[in-house]
Amino acid sequence: MSPFPSRRTLLTGASATAAAAMLGGCDRLGNAAWFQRMLKTGEDANLFVQRLLLTDQALAPEYAEADISPWFKPNGTEDPPDRAYKALATGKFAKYHLEVGGLVEAPFRLSLADLRTLPARTQITRHDCVEGWSAIGKWTGVPLADLLIRAKLKPEARYVVFHCADTMDQGNPLEGGGDDAETDEAAPAGNANPAMTKQSGGGESRKDSGGQQASDESAASAGSPVRYYESIDLVDAFHPQTILAYNMNGQALPVSNGAPLRLRVERNLGYKQAKYVMRIEVVESFDHLGEGKGGYWEDQGYAWYAGI
Repeated sequence: MSPFPSRRTLLTGASATAAAAMLGGCDRLGNAAWFQRMLKTGEDANLFVQRLLLTDQALAPEYAEADISPWFKPNGTEDPPDRAYKALATGKFAKYHLEVGGLVEAPFRLSLADLRTLPARTQITRHDCVEGWSAIGKWTGVPLADLLIRAKLKPEARYVVFHCADTMDQGNPLEGGGDDAETDEAAPAGNANPAMTKQSGGGESRKDSGGQQASDESAASAGSPVRYYESIDLVDAFHPQTILAYNMNGQALPVSNGAPLRLRVERNLGYKQAKYVMRIEVVESFDHLGEGKGGYWEDQGYAWYAGI
């Protein structure tokens, strides 16, 4: 065994240390302009090194059945409180449809049953959380590249955004994510998502990023809810290990781990692995989403690029 830590270990440790510093109460440091610039420089360097050392097709390590963790920690939201999601879950997601749109020539929607009929990929990989823990799981799902090819990306497409079902913050009365994005019952102020393992921070103004299924007839009087969202660039989107998983360890994905569909982008830290995916939007920039940083936790100060 090599006496030197692997590149993946070093990058995981560095990313976890930076995030832990911000989560650990270093508010003054985290809010300092010079420190934010330093973090952004480190993120750009991480992206540069990752793309320099790895080809677009280089795979994250895969493991054997015997390596699968006996328990895969859910983390984040474990049971979305949103009424519309609960209705889907009660019906075993028979009425669920994934929407694919944005900067594409051929938008479409597919039911979970439709997705299960498409060519699938199975992989046993390690999930590395920014909080410092890891777990190995077996994932089966549809390669994201297949869906994007079917949708026919427009030339200006740069990023793929994943809009999710779980409400994170009550939000403010700002314009939402489009004509088809209705509002949902907001989570109580001060306790945005009681189903979260770790509570989110702040109550900053953000736009609603939810899809049509994560909606309800009753709009929150205090404003549109803020739902979880994430994004990746086209390099990671077309990577062979980037899948939308509907099975975990040979069984249907549990609600606590993101049912009916979650993103697996295996060369990234855990917070990029969006759960409860309802809608995929191909975009040129993040300007119309949240704080314009590309993800819910990125709006809280996390790095957008989380490659390991």
